[in-house]
Amino acid sequence: MQEQSRDPLIEEALRWLVVLKDKAASDADRAAFEDWLRADPRHQAAWIQAQSVWMRVGKFGPAFANRPAAASGWRPATAVPAAAPTMWRAPPKPARPPSRRRFLYAAAAAAAVAAPAAVLLSRPDLLADHSTAVGERRKVTLEDGSTVELAGSSSLSVDFSVEARRVVLHDGEAFFDVARGTRPFVVQAADGSSQALGTSFDVKRQGTEVTVAVVEHAVAVSSAGSRVVVEQGQQIRYGTRRLGKVGEADLAQVEAWRRDRLIFHETPLGEVIADLERYRGGRIVMTDARLRDIPVTAVFDARQADAALDTIASTLAIRLRRVTGLLVVLSPNA
Repeated sequence: MQEQSRDPLIEEALRWLVVLKDKAASDADRAAFEDWLRADPRHQAAWIQAQSVWMRVGKFGPAFANRPAAASGWRPATAVPAAAPTMWRAPPKPARPPSRRRFLYAAAAAAAVAAPAAVLLSRPDLLADHSTAVGERRKVTLEDGSTVELAGSSSLSVDFSVEARRVVLHDGEAFFDVARGTRPFVVQAADGSSQALGTSFDVKRQGTEVTVAVVEHAVAVSSAGSRVVVEQGQQIRYGTRRLGKVGEADLAQVEAWRRDRLIFHETPLGEVIADLERYRGGRIVMTDARLRDIPVTAVFDARQADAALDTIASTLAIRLRRVTGLLVVLSPNA
């Protein structure tokens, strides 16, 4: 997969995926694609491989599982006769030049596939003991009787020894209900850890940012060389070399995802989008960094992430464009 993602022919095929999916695609675009496909047997092979890469990496939807039928009677590369010529020639230019915006969308789509493929083997969560798919919610009982409820697109590993009960949250969100025991129960997430003090608590990780909210009893949170006890009804956030201040937690908001609800109160749009990605899959890209700071107050159904995006776009007057089932682009409404 990694080598495929760097093949310029596959990247070109990925761009054709985006062009053909675009509602503005014309008969001339489709004809140009047919010309490109017939220009070289390698293009047909690249087309098949591009679809395969996209499907494996991005949980690609059925819309592109097979390319749209065309008048030319296109067939897979396996149908090409063995004696077919292999001399390469440049494909004809598209009937109408693609706009700079369409090119950027195509490049973004290719990057959304190529980047995950390039780092897939280096991701620690690939060997996680427990994980959930996009939009899935699952409860796991650990060997000591503690339970962990995982939100969508979340993963964790368990390392219990005679000295301690340790859990690593690689990504996403998890709610812990810790069983009594003599060994400390510690959750490692990014650059910090949370030790249960006989408790129920929620840990949410978004990249290097982690939020710990305590529902019952208390949690000792350590990060950046400091340690602080977070009491029931409180929360704290930490990041790389930074431990924030303890503040009041909205427990209804914290636990809403366990009832398939996402509650936001004056939450920056960037964080809202990060949550929605875990429930719809794919990538949601913002073309203007200023959009990330727009505050959002809303209640969404976690099972209807696309409806939530539509509501956000209409309420905040943001332009929303679904480039593919995998890629959504948000931009200022000019």
